[in-house]
Amino acid sequence: MKNNQNLLTMIEKNENNSGFSIFGTNQYEITSKYNDETYHIFVYQPSEAPPSEKGFPVIYLLDGNAIFGSVVEAVRIQSRRPEKTGVIPAIVVAIGYPIIEPFSLTRFKDYTIGKKAESEGVRRPDGSPWPEQGGAEQFLAFIEHELIPQMNERFHIDANRQTIFGHSLGGLLVLHTLFTKPHLFQSYIAGSPSIHWNESMILKEEQQFIENLKKDHKQLKLFIGLGELEKYHKNQIKDKAQNMSKRLSIYEIFGLHVEFTEFTQEGHVSVLLPLINKALRFSLHP
Repeated sequence: MKNNQNLLTMIEKNENNSGFSIFGTNQYEITSKYNDETYHIFVYQPSEAPPSEKGFPVIYLLDGNAIFGSVVEAVRIQSRRPEKTGVIPAIVVAIGYPIIEPFSLTRFKDYTIGKKAESEGVRRPDGSPWPEQGGAEQFLAFIEHELIPQMNERFHIDANRQTIFGHSLGGLLVLHTLFTKPHLFQSYIAGSPSIHWNESMILKEEQQFIENLKKDHKQLKLFIGLGELEKYHKNQIKDKAQNMSKRLSIYEIFGLHVEFTEFTQEGHVSVLLPLINKALRFSLHP
């Protein structure tokens, strides 16, 4: 196991680098003691004062390499006029990997529950085996016990306005987090969730979550969004997600608010940008 004493290490800026950067952002690396993985953490802090005495709301992003820039620019632009856009200034924390590509194969381990995909329809195009899977518990331990405490120490964060955003396998992890660790966040954004990947396990977790919710009456918000064209997906992404939203929506009386949106003419990947806009209004309203 790597010994970094679990401290944030700022990546040194190259003054000769002419690449584009976004004002208010920094990048860090953390190696977790829970799974020995190194994560590239992207952070945006608004230049404005916090929107309340409690501090800034915060949104945690999965697949940070792919969507951090899009989310930050959306927050920067829309939070200038929250009375018009419905988006207040917020801290953005994106969990990525030390790679240059948008997605890392390590996400298959970090975002999944079981050791292999359940659906018979899940196959790699070239027939090769999938990467290692089933590391969600260790990954969530990293978020809960390492990342969140460090962000809370560094920034003035409103403990009652924390959101997690994930898409595809990341959406599956968001649902798993809601069902098993609902204390971590107040708002959960599950985009095009890959329920089919660990379906029997996630449905069992859903049932236990509902039983606990009936007793605990937690105030929680869940948004599930996907593209209209995902109705053609061979693993029934739309049907499984929409059915879950219908099942869960009846428990608003116990504190769970659920919304579902199907974005017109969008597919599994193109849905990300409209999903981001909706997610910000859902979680960062004034």
